[in-house]
Amino acid sequence: MTARTRTVAVARAGFTLMEMLVVVAILVVLAGAAVPIYLSYLEDSRVDRARLDVKSIEGAVDAYYTKYGSYPNSLNDLVQPMDGVRPYLDANTLMDPWGNPYQYNPQNVNPMTGRPQVFSNGPPGRQQPISNF
Repeated sequence: MTARTRTVAVARAGFTLMEMLVVVAILVVLAGAAVPIYLSYLEDSRVDRARLDVKSIEGAVDAYYTKYGSYPNSLNDLVQPMDGVRPYLDANTLMDPWGNPYQYNPQNVNPMTGRPQVFSNGPPGRQQPISNF
């Protein structure tokens, strides 16, 4: 191998600026496609968490009804320790994934289940509340 051939091989060993720009452009396009998919996944997981929280709160409401014979007046009754027993729910459970309190109306009873309605208003702009019925 001559000195000139070795010099050309060494000079060609790195990437050119144009090759680097092409790689960066491809990465930007891929990231641009991935971000909306990730944000959609994130929002779907918040909706799923809200549904699970509503189901958990409904279970606590049922347990309260079983013990006291009436539904609680508000969800705050479920986070207060009563009769020296730990509360039915943790206070953090009363906030939905968007930072709003879960809604509870003991007068609005679902005719199918006989339970009061527990729901989340969901993300801002959502037309329909998130509930289990």
